[in-house]
Amino acid sequence: MRSTRRRTGALLAAAIALAGLAAPVGISLAGRAGGGASTPAAPSPEPAGSECRTSIRGSRVVAYCHNPYPSADRVQLHTECRQWWDVDADATPVDVGPGRTVRLDDRCWKQIASAWITHRIQDARDAPTAR
Repeated sequence: MRSTRRRTGALLAAAIALAGLAAPVGISLAGRAGGGASTPAAPSPEPAGSECRTSIRGSRVVAYCHNPYPSADRVQLHTECRQWWDVDADATPVDVGPGRTVRLDDRCWKQIASAWITHRIQDARDAPTAR
C-alpha cells in the first residue's frame, strides 16, 4: 500500500508542477487569440510631407521642396550665419500643394553655418477655404 501512496503523491505533484508551468503559456495564447477580436488594429498614418533638397554655396542657400502627397505641406527655410554679427534668418512659410515644387532661398553676408527646413502638414481641415 505504501508504494501506491507514494506513486499517487508523486503523480499528483507532477501534475501540479505541469499545470503550474502550462498555465502561463495557456493564458498567453488565450490573450493573443482573443486580443485581435476585441480590439481593432490601430490605423497607420497616411504618408505626408515634402521632400526637400538644400544646397549651400558660399553665402547663399537654395532649397527645392516637392510634395508628392495629397495633403498640403507648409515649409519654412531657416538659415544660421557663421559670423556672430550676421543676422540669422527665418524665411516666410510657403504652402506646397499636392504635386507641387517650390523654391526657397536665403543668404548671409559672409558664410552660412547651417540651413534647415521645417514642415507643418496640413489636413483638409487645416487648409484655407477659397471663397
